[in-house]
Amino acid sequence: MLQDETDRRTYSLLELTTQVHDALSDRFPETYWVRAETSDVRVNASSGHCYLEFVEKNPKTNALVAKAKASIWAKTFRMLKPYFEMETNQPFTSGIKVLVRVTVEFHELYGFSLNVVDIDPTYTLGDMARKRLEIINQLKEEGVFTLNKELPFPTLPNRIAVVTSPTAAGYEDFMNQLMNNPAGYPFYVKLFPALMQGERTEASIIEALENIDTHRECFDVVVMIRGGGATSDLNSFDSYLLAANCAQFPLPLITGIGHERDDTIVDLVAHTRLKTPTAVAAFLIGCMDKAATDLGELQHSLCDDARNILQEKKRSLQMIATRFPSMVTGSIEKKRSALQFISGKLPAIAANMSAQRLNQLDSILQRVRISCDKKLAKEARFIELQEQFIRMASPEYILRRGYSLTLHDGKIVKSAMNLKAGDSVSIRFSDGEASALIKEVEYNPPKNI
Repeated sequence: MLQDETDRRTYSLLELTTQVHDALSDRFPETYWVRAETSDVRVNASSGHCYLEFVEKNPKTNALVAKAKASIWAKTFRMLKPYFEMETNQPFTSGIKVLVRVTVEFHELYGFSLNVVDIDPTYTLGDMARKRLEIINQLKEEGVFTLNKELPFPTLPNRIAVVTSPTAAGYEDFMNQLMNNPAGYPFYVKLFPALMQGERTEASIIEALENIDTHRECFDVVVMIRGGGATSDLNSFDSYLLAANCAQFPLPLITGIGHERDDTIVDLVAHTRLKTPTAVAAFLIGCMDKAATDLGELQHSLCDDARNILQEKKRSLQMIATRFPSMVTGSIEKKRSALQFISGKLPAIAANMSAQRLNQLDSILQRVRISCDKKLAKEARFIELQEQFIRMASPEYILRRGYSLTLHDGKIVKSAMNLKAGDSVSIRFSDGEASALIKEVEYNPPKNI
C-alpha cells in the first residue's frame, strides 16, 4: 500500500546524486592503491586528458567481475605516461596489469569514476616478468625451447630467407653489408615481408615463416631483423605463439631485432641471437670467412702431408737404389746355388722319372694285350656263330633234313598258284633231281592267324 503523500519524502535527482557525492567524499576522503587491468584507453587530442576503464576478471573463467570508469588529467598524464613507459619498456595501453593510486569521485552529471594520481611501474614489471616466465616454462615443459638451437648450423650459410619489413632501415643496412662484403662471397637473399611492430606483428611474422617452410629446401638459414624503434614495440616478440613457431622451425633462426638491453623470448629460442641487423650480416660473413680459413688450412695440410709422403717415398727409393746392386747380386747367387743343387739332383730325378714312365708303359701295354685278346676271342666267337647260322640257312642243309625244292622254268615255285595242270617241273633233293608233270593243282590259301 502506498504511503500517504504527506508522510513521503521525495528528492530531485540532483539532490540524491549530491547526497551520494557527499557520502562518498566523507567515506573515501583519501587516495587508494588499486590493482586492475586497463581497458579502452584513449587520449583526448585537444585537452590531453586520458580516459579509460579499469576492469578485474575472474582468473579461471576470464569473466568480468568489476569495472569502473577512470581518468588521468592532462597535467598528471604528461608525467605518468613517459615515466611508466621508460620503466617498463611497455606502452601505456589497454590490456596491461597496473597498480595505480586513485581518488574516488562521484559527479552529479557523470557518475562514479576513479581519478589516477600516481602509478607504480614495478607492479606492471612484475606481472610482465611473471607472464614471460610462464611462457618460457611452458615452452620448456613442451620440450620445444631448445629445438632450434639443436639444429646443425650450415657450413656455408649463403641461401638466406629474411623476415622483416621491406621499408625497414635495418634491412637496407643488412643488405648493403652482406652484398658488399670484402671477400666477395655470394649470398642469395629472399625477402619474406612482415610487420615488425603493431598489433598484427605476431600473425604477420608467423605467416612469413609458413611461406618459408613451404620452400625450406631452398634456404640454409632464416634471418629475422628489425631496425631500431621503441623498445615497447618488442612485446609481440614475447608472445607464446610466435616463440613456439620460431622454436620449432626446421631451419636455424638468427635474430637481429635491434635492441641490446633485454632478450625477447624469440631471441631466447632462436638458434643464434645478435644485437642488430648489421651484426647478423657480419656473423654470416664471418661464417663464410671461417669456412674459407678452414678450407685453406685443409689445403695447406693436404699439401704438407703429400710433400711428407713424397719425401718419405723418395728416401725409401734412394735407400733401395743404394742397396739394389747387392740385393740383385745376392738374389742371383741364391738362384745360382738353387740351380746347381737342382742340376746335381737332375740325373737321379730324370732316371727315377724314366723308370716310373717305363713301368707305366709296361702296365699300359699289358692292359692293351689283355683287352685285345678278349676282343679277338669275342669276335671269333661271333664269326663262328654267324658261320653256323649261314650253314643252317643254306638250301643243301635244308634238303638234307628231308625237304625238297620244286622248280618251274628254272625258278623256285613258292605257291601253288604259280602252277597249272600240264606244267613240267623239276624236284630237287639232297642227293639228286626228278622230273614231274602236273596233272592237277589244288590251292588251299593259308588262314589268317
